[in-house]
Amino acid sequence: MKPIPNAEGRRINWPNYKTGVRNIYFRMKAERDFASIGIEIGHADEELQELYFDQFAQFRKMLEVTVGEEWSWNLHQENEFGQLVSRIEKKLPAVNVMNEADWPEIISFLKPRIIALDEFWSNVKPGFES
Repeated sequence: MKPIPNAEGRRINWPNYKTGVRNIYFRMKAERDFASIGIEIGHADEELQELYFDQFAQFRKMLEVTVGEEWSWNLHQENEFGQLVSRIEKKLPAVNVMNEADWPEIISFLKPRIIALDEFWSNVKPGFES
């Protein structure tokens, strides 16, 4: 992915994507039983976290058109560290990052979605910066 520029034509560190907005993260995971990609809202204040989530909901159709599919929307759930977060994500079940034979499927799942997510974010980010 290194040679692929972001939606604005700049170089980007795709695995460590920086949204530029505090408490909003793009997460890509490849585990022993699934791969996933999504938006994670990690604001400690539950009401502000819900406000961000509602803002994303206003752009739901745009996200679905950009990524070409529906994603799961989960308000207020615990992450692996016991913190309350909200997620908008897509999962690929039944793949194992430890199985090299699954790598092409995992990469084919993550790559187009992170590129589409970047395109979506370049359009909606101004609404989250204030």
